[in-house]
Order: sequence, then structure tokens, then C-alpha cells
Amino acid sequence: MKEEILKLLKKNPDTYVSSGEICQNLLVTRAAVWKQIQSLREEGYIIEARPRRGYRLLQRPDRLYPAEIREGLSTLVMGQKKIIYFPTLVSTNDLAWSEAQGGCPEGTLVVAEEQTGGKGRLGRSWHSPYGQGLFFSLVLRPLVNPQEVARVTMLAAVALASAIGEVTGLTVGIKWPNDLLVDGKKVSGILAEMQGDQDRVNFLIMGAGINVNHQLEDFPEELQPLATSLKLACGQPVVRVKLLQACLEAFEHWYFLWLEQGFAPVLARWKELSVTLNRAVRASTLKETWEGWAQDVDGDGALLLRLPNGAIQKLATGEVSLRVK
Repeated sequence: MKEEILKLLKKNPDTYVSSGEICQNLLVTRAAVWKQIQSLREEGYIIEARPRRGYRLLQRPDRLYPAEIREGLSTLVMGQKKIIYFPTLVSTNDLAWSEAQGGCPEGTLVVAEEQTGGKGRLGRSWHSPYGQGLFFSLVLRPLVNPQEVARVTMLAAVALASAIGEVTGLTVGIKWPNDLLVDGKKVSGILAEMQGDQDRVNFLIMGAGINVNHQLEDFPEELQPLATSLKLACGQPVVRVKLLQACLEAFEHWYFLWLEQGFAPVLARWKELSVTLNRAVRASTLKETWEGWAQDVDGDGALLLRLPNGAIQKLATGEVSLRVK
């Protein structure tokens, strides 16, 4: 009922909606309407009430509520069937994993205002302060071989870079394999986790964290030279719901393009956005480190590093530093 009342108020932004009209539309009592109005106010909606005139929505909160996400979302699958919202979660990926095990539909979205145990690549943590960023995970069920799953993170990087550029006008680069950089500093990270058998994927969780409206002091001191936010980069706050909608729409486009046409279109766009290729880099795995020339990325998404002796080192996973002296 609460979402329906909110829809009525949104449809009439410049006029009052009477309690009687709401009751008639939803077949509920005035007391029930008042209770839901109070609940909306507690969630941060500023709603004016006038005797004999009704209610008017004055301001929406900057919160990632499902009703706000769905409004105007043009996807067919992503975020359409099920949205799970919590103010605080340990990790959106963890909850999405649990939902996927329970059989939730593809495109299920888990989103939070804050993560207390956000996860990054290679077992790192992800800094997730309350109400400043986007922290979300999607449940995917692609009919592909498990060997192809690594491509999804590169696909997601292309999608999120496109969405951020569309909403903010910023130029976003991709550092292999899937870190998003603005002005040379990290603004987003992506983590994919899969459950499957040798020849099939049961489900895949695509999680992302984007630094949206952080101030410099919101980052730990050790991250301040390395990370930035969209607000810091473009000089003004970014509406997080609008950005999330753009991310879902862009991801859906590239995801289904990959399933229909293969990885080639995704890889071509990834290379266009890359800030890794054709430069000297330092590449590391858990066991080894190399310095060389980032020559190319192959059809599986592996980095081809030309070493000083001319040999080509292929890295399927790892970390790249662009700060090579």
C-alpha cells in the first residue's frame, strides 16, 4: 500500500491528493492512509499535509529504495523482478549469493546504503561509508561454460564506465581487468563470484561498488592519494538512484549482447576504454611480479605482457600498477 500511495503523490507533484481520493483508489481507510504517510516520512520523504486539501510530496530522500529504483527503470530483467534493499549489510554479494541458492530469478538486485564487510578483488575489503556510494549485486544465470565467467567482470566494467560517463559527463578509463579510474584514481571496483559445475554455471553474482558522493575525508588516509569519487571529480553531487538505473540499463545491454553475439563486441569496447594497454606496467599475481609492456588483451580477457627480453607473459588474473618508473 505504501508504494501505491507514493505513486499517487508522485503523479501529482504540484497539487494535493486528498485522503478521500487515496482511500477510493486503494480501497483503504483514512487511518491506514495516515499510518503509511507517517511511515514514508520516517523513510525521509517530506510530505505536506493540509486540512481539507490532502497530501503533497515536497521532497524525496537520497535513498536507494526499491520504489525509487523502479520508477523510470527501462530494463527488461535487471532489477525488475526482485529488489532487496537494506540500509546496512555486511556484503551485498553475500546476500545475493544466499538469494541465488534459494532460486531467486535472474536480475534480482541487492542494494545497500552501507556495507560493513564489503569485498573487493583478491580478498581485499571495499570501503563503503553510509549513504555516499552505490553498493549493489545482481544475480545472473547465464547459459555459458564456467571458463567464460571471467569475461563478465570486463563486461561489467564496460557497462559501468558507460553509465558513469552518461550520467556525469566524466571520462572513465578501465584498468585491467575491471577497475574504473577517473583522473587516474579508482572510482569503482567489480567482483564476480560463481557457483557451478565443471560444464555449467548455476548462478553468478556480479557485485559493484562505486564511490559517488564521498568527500576526500570520507576515505581512509592511505586511500586518499589512490581513490576519488564522482562528486570530487565533477564538482557536484550525483543522484545515486539515477546512476544506479543507468548502470542496470547499461549492464543489461552489454550482458545480452555478450550472450547473443559473443565476447568480441565487449572486448572491442573494453579496449577503447582501456588505460592499461600500450604502456609500461607492473603486473602481479599472488606468486610473481613482472614489469613490461601491456601489449594486448586476448579473446579470453587475459593480459598479454611483453617482457624486456621480448617474451610474452599471459596473465589470466592478477593486479596491474600503472605507476611504473
